[in-house]
Amino acid sequence: MKAKILGIGEANPGEAIAQDSIANFMLSAHGLEDRERKKLNFLYRKSGISARYSVLQDFEKDNYSEYTFFPNNEALEPFPGTKDRMEVFANSAPDLAANAAKKALSKSNTKSDEITHLILVSCTGMVAPGVELELIESLGLNNSVERYCIHFMGCYAAFTGMKLGDRILRSDPDSKVLLVCVELCTLHFQKDYNEDNLLANSLFGDGAAAAVLGISEEVGLEIEKYSSHVLKEGEKDMAWGIGDFGFEMMLSKYIPSLLDKGIERLKSDFEDKFAISTIKNYAIHPGGKQIIEKVQSAFGITTEKAKHSFEVLKNFGNMSSVTILYVLARMMEDKEVTGNILALGFGPGLTLEAMKLKKS
Repeated sequence: MKAKILGIGEANPGEAIAQDSIANFMLSAHGLEDRERKKLNFLYRKSGISARYSVLQDFEKDNYSEYTFFPNNEALEPFPGTKDRMEVFANSAPDLAANAAKKALSKSNTKSDEITHLILVSCTGMVAPGVELELIESLGLNNSVERYCIHFMGCYAAFTGMKLGDRILRSDPDSKVLLVCVELCTLHFQKDYNEDNLLANSLFGDGAAAAVLGISEEVGLEIEKYSSHVLKEGEKDMAWGIGDFGFEMMLSKYIPSLLDKGIERLKSDFEDKFAISTIKNYAIHPGGKQIIEKVQSAFGITTEKAKHSFEVLKNFGNMSSVTILYVLARMMEDKEVTGNILALGFGPGLTLEAMKLKKS
């Protein structure tokens, strides 16, 4: 028997914030002139996103005088440093992660003391002692649980977590693995008005997702095969670094085209590895509207087949590593989704991850 995803839980902070409200925040924070205001509003309207979530309340405020995290002055000075942002992460991420994990345990009919391995994924915050230690206490896991942390890999990191879980279960079939992804992307808002920040600020939201993996007769998503490819020509188009004022993202408008070209070049590899003709369903990481559309075009995927990716993007934005688990959760619940699923994720590198799953 093969490893399966037995249940997925989700959690978001606060109430959904309308994309229009976030656009208004950006207009105020950047202090834009008319031409750039129109450019920003156009980008937000065409983003395919209706709402996102944030641990910060500032993004739903129209007036900088009401900000509570960012300075309540027109110049946004002094701008919050990385330490201030990591303090918010340390205070907010554990509860959010625990809420998602509790739902995953419930959906998979798994008791806390059955978990033998805990994998924590985050690229938007780091602290030690870490979130995984707080999860042990809040979830009532055994103190002997094996812990693994995957940091700073970006949007495709959930694939790394799932692969690690699969390898653990291959070596120890009696194990139960809890994978927890928590991302507070909005902590890293950058006020410098440039193309990278304009794109990043328009896309990312906050959330957590957890999955229980095990070898079981229960219904779930069976992990069949996976592959990883690095498209070196896109190395500088998607990158992630730690700055003095939060984490800084390089996010080029050329990424969708680079992915399109990369997938075309790798099609024969995908066919050999995954037998594409047997794939009925696709779980595309909602990195952005254009990314989903380019993957659709490359694989000949109908909009109906990509509906869960578009739905997650619309209602949550891009939550980095968390997002693909939201897509898979909806596919698990969709009775029309049967048979093989090809999940695709993208991140810094430029990295393209693929995983073939089978819904049982």
